[in-house]
Amino acid sequence: MTETLFTNISQLVTPAPGVQRGTAMRDLTVIPDAAMLVSDGVIRWVGPRAEAPGTAQEHDLGGVAVVPGLIDPHTHAVWAGDRLADFEARVQGVPYEEILARGGGIRSSMRATGAASVEELVTLARPRLEALRASGATTLEVKSGYGMDFDAERRMLQTVRALQAEFGLVPTLLIHVPPTGGRAEYMQAVCHDLIPGMAREGLATAVDVFTEREAFTVDETRAILQAAKAHGLQTKLHADQFHAIGGTELACELSALSVDHLEASGPAQIAALAASDTVATILPGVTLHLGLPAAPGRALIDAGAAVAVGTDLNPGSSPVFSTQLALALAVRLCRLTPAEALTASTVNAAAALGLSDRGALAPGQRADFLALHSPDWRDLPYTLGTNPVRTVFVGGTRL
Repeated sequence: MTETLFTNISQLVTPAPGVQRGTAMRDLTVIPDAAMLVSDGVIRWVGPRAEAPGTAQEHDLGGVAVVPGLIDPHTHAVWAGDRLADFEARVQGVPYEEILARGGGIRSSMRATGAASVEELVTLARPRLEALRASGATTLEVKSGYGMDFDAERRMLQTVRALQAEFGLVPTLLIHVPPTGGRAEYMQAVCHDLIPGMAREGLATAVDVFTEREAFTVDETRAILQAAKAHGLQTKLHADQFHAIGGTELACELSALSVDHLEASGPAQIAALAASDTVATILPGVTLHLGLPAAPGRALIDAGAAVAVGTDLNPGSSPVFSTQLALALAVRLCRLTPAEALTASTVNAAAALGLSDRGALAPGQRADFLALHSPDWRDLPYTLGTNPVRTVFVGGTRL
């Protein structure tokens, strides 16, 4: 049994294990001059250094703050091509419809991704995942959804599988963009071919649907997610990004793990999330990059909802390669307190992925943690433009 006592921690800061709702999101435990005992990748004890149990091996962390490893519950880190022309056109005021007509937009990402091999996609995705991990992410969700056809979706998820162990990835099958024709046949194939096939191959643990006026209707989303449940997969939704058309209410009705985006959510959607176990995942990078209204993080927490934060890393709407930056933006744009943002990026992000064994520094939790450059943990949400994370540990092992 490998046992290590991590010492010389200026502050050990953690939420309680498990999903935290409403005002509980700001209840952090802060232990000054702390120590943490890790055995076989699991935390066995935390407390003041003066009370630490004796152990054979000690690791001095140098007098800095320690927080749980961050968890990114929403990324699209596997793609090919770029959206640089779209970016330039959009900031010059070109409408998205015109960008699409020029051959840009999401369908350009789908064409490029659909033409790429698994090996090419792995090569493209690895540096993105390395950047997220260096920013503090010790568990990352990665979605498919840029496939023009089912074979391309499979290649995306095979890419996730190839990188899964190296980066702690959680794979999600995203039903993202409906076809321009043959919609009923496409729906039938998704429910009867694609989802059963991905479940059978173990390539996804959840199914996500983009529920929006220009994407899938609430009824279509219900059918897809019911097929997912029938094949033992968890459910998630993109909803209320541009219009509140009922996706959030459906997520709550179906007890989905999470409903993500929520920029267009109003009082009815906030109330539904506050009354449900579905995690509200906000993505402030989209607000920064697209200039959308911010998701109502403050109102969600005040109503009693469980809020998580993700990067939504993708080429079109959120080129955010830092999970720490998403946490910091949630404070500025969505009005979370620093403590709430830490909880949203750890235990609540874990809950959005159906995980309960990580996100907190407590006995029995996986020993995923960050040593910061600073002795004060608040540098994590405060810092912009440089990385406040000095060292990333996964299962007690320095990466």
